[in-house]
Amino acid sequence: MTTVLTLPADGPVIASEADAIDVLGEAFGHGADLVAVPVERLDPEFFRLRSGLAGAITQKFAQYGVRLAVVGDVSRWTAEPGPVADWGRESNEGRHLRFVGDVAELGA
Repeated sequence: MTTVLTLPADGPVIASEADAIDVLGEAFGHGADLVAVPVERLDPEFFRLRSGLAGAITQKFAQYGVRLAVVGDVSRWTAEPGPVADWGRESNEGRHLRFVGDVAELGA
C-alpha cells in the first residue's frame, strides 16, 4: 500500500536540493513512499530543464526510494511541444516522477 504525504500549497518553495532533502525528511517522518507536491511549491526553475534543478530534485527522491508527484496545472510549461512536454510525458510512463492534475489521480 502506498502512503502519500501531500504537501500544502502554501508552504515554502522547493528551490534547491537542500529543500528536497527537507521534504524527504518530512516524508520519512510520516512513513510516506510518495510525496505529492503542489506545482505552486516548485521554483519555476524546476521547469527550465537547463537549470538542472528538476534533475537534482528528482534524483534525490529516487536515491531515497520516495516517489514524487507534481500536482496541479503544468500546462504553461508543457503546452508547447519540446523538451519539457516530452519530459512530462516520459515521466508519467515511469515510476519515480508523475505529473497529475489533482491528488485523486494518484490512486493511492
